[in-house]
Amino acid sequence: MNIIQLLLKQKKINKQDGEKLAEEAQKLGKDQEEFLVEKKIISEEELLKLKSEALGVPLQKLDTDEAPQESLLIIPKEAIEFYKVIPLKIDRLKNILEVGMVYPESSQAQEALKFLARQQKLSLKIHLVSLSDFRKYFEKLQAPEKEVASALEKLEKEFGSAKDKAVFEDISTNTQSQAIFIEEAPVIRMVAVILRQAVEGKASDIHIEPTVDDLRIRYRMDGILYPSLKLPIKVHSAIVARIKILSRLKIDENRIPQDGRFSTKVGSKRIDFRVATFPTTLGEKVVIRVLDSNEGLKKLEDLGLTGRNNDVLMRMIKKPYGMILVTGPTGSGKTSTLYTTMRLLNKEQVNIVTLEDPVEYSMNGVNQSQVRPEIDYTFAKGLRQILRQDPNIIMVGEIRDEETASLAVNAALTGHLVLSTLHANNAISTIPRLFDMGIKPFLLSPTLSVVISQRLLRVLCPYCREKIILDAKTKTYLQEKLKEIPQEAKNSLNLKSEHQVFEPKGCSKCNETGYSGRIGIFEVLEMTSQLSEIIARDPTEKAITQEAKRQGMITMEEDGILKTLQGITSLREVMRVSEENKYL
Repeated sequence: MNIIQLLLKQKKINKQDGEKLAEEAQKLGKDQEEFLVEKKIISEEELLKLKSEALGVPLQKLDTDEAPQESLLIIPKEAIEFYKVIPLKIDRLKNILEVGMVYPESSQAQEALKFLARQQKLSLKIHLVSLSDFRKYFEKLQAPEKEVASALEKLEKEFGSAKDKAVFEDISTNTQSQAIFIEEAPVIRMVAVILRQAVEGKASDIHIEPTVDDLRIRYRMDGILYPSLKLPIKVHSAIVARIKILSRLKIDENRIPQDGRFSTKVGSKRIDFRVATFPTTLGEKVVIRVLDSNEGLKKLEDLGLTGRNNDVLMRMIKKPYGMILVTGPTGSGKTSTLYTTMRLLNKEQVNIVTLEDPVEYSMNGVNQSQVRPEIDYTFAKGLRQILRQDPNIIMVGEIRDEETASLAVNAALTGHLVLSTLHANNAISTIPRLFDMGIKPFLLSPTLSVVISQRLLRVLCPYCREKIILDAKTKTYLQEKLKEIPQEAKNSLNLKSEHQVFEPKGCSKCNETGYSGRIGIFEVLEMTSQLSEIIARDPTEKAITQEAKRQGMITMEEDGILKTLQGITSLREVMRVSEENKYL
């Protein structure tokens, strides 16, 4: 039943007027509802109320014009535009996808949405929304694409001749005069939109990657990659070249990877961008790390280091010498932990020198140096030079080889405080890993102060998290895990006797994901006299594990359980990270 039939049934118009209005709308090629509202035959509010009652579909007034990122992974923009539908939220507790439809009476649209929801094992809940609300929403959704499209159109007009078009399509052979082309306003504007959208969306990384048909832009937010823009493949070379110019990279070199960085003001913030290019069969891929110094330099508690973990690290950084190692895979937050620790150590009375690859954040009062392997300035060579700089504290970005490991241990042995990172699965496996790198047991005991191993997991949105009732299986799992956690760790958090566990729901403030930000889970192994004896006598993982438990060390999984019971994260998120750890 269409709107004119409904108005006839309600006796708001007569049959003759109805036929005339239907014919006029058809002649103009307009939707009947849109036409009647424009002609002021009925107001949009009256129309929505009438449809809601007739179809039995609840009316939904939008209170946000934000596009929920997780929902957009389920319903593509093309379907949103074609079926005039708004993804409202995903309720992961009840496995429901809520959508707003301008035309819920369309069986074709409903079937398409049900199919998309079923693919994610979700059921569909439909609301009625107004056409004007849909247009506002879609305008917001399309804003970055429209801005880029406008820049692209201007670019093609300005460089529309056959000669200039050839330059446009193959910027990989840039000369100095062609480089001027890349500095033109439309290309600058396109890159600016990409960067601004990343900063405003609090993305940690931007992926610019060519595919067969188009140029795909994706953003990593809270550890998850989300698709955003799709651009014509012909702009790929122009955008990559513009980023290379900003980063002072060679624009005519696309055969080998290049690294660079640049800084610019986005809104009121000064943001650093770290750029890495990578040659693929379809052209160069670019990944840009977004570095906001205000976000990057936090307190230890903000990182997730609390209780015993915090106490041990604070005690170790007060020592004038020794080695503090932070371990974990790429992207686990090691650098943030090191920088936060350096910020605590950064005093007028001490000389801090760093070797990094690359320098992530600039710190006043710290002498930061970037290694350059291409000119044979490596961590090992840099470490030798650092010792001539009269340092108190040395930070080495990463221990990658035997030579660097040996020099770092010797620096700690000769009275320096050394901070560094290492790739190891957990704190306990770090010690055998150092042995594999040629460090002798009798050197490790007096130099290694503490090992911190960490991972990152997503933080529940405080505005929409929901308390859940635990099933018997989950209760048993939590009880068994809590038995293994030292009583001191549980007491310090004042956990309630009744376990409170929360799950993500999704709201406009968290972009419908249910999560906002990330926090670390940690395990901290301290060098004690007992551990020194074990290293000298029987340095097996089993023996080290027994000493770790005697110290009161909690594992990363146990730290995640405690953060779950504090309402910081969800049990599902802890399990996700724990499962991933098995394959590192």
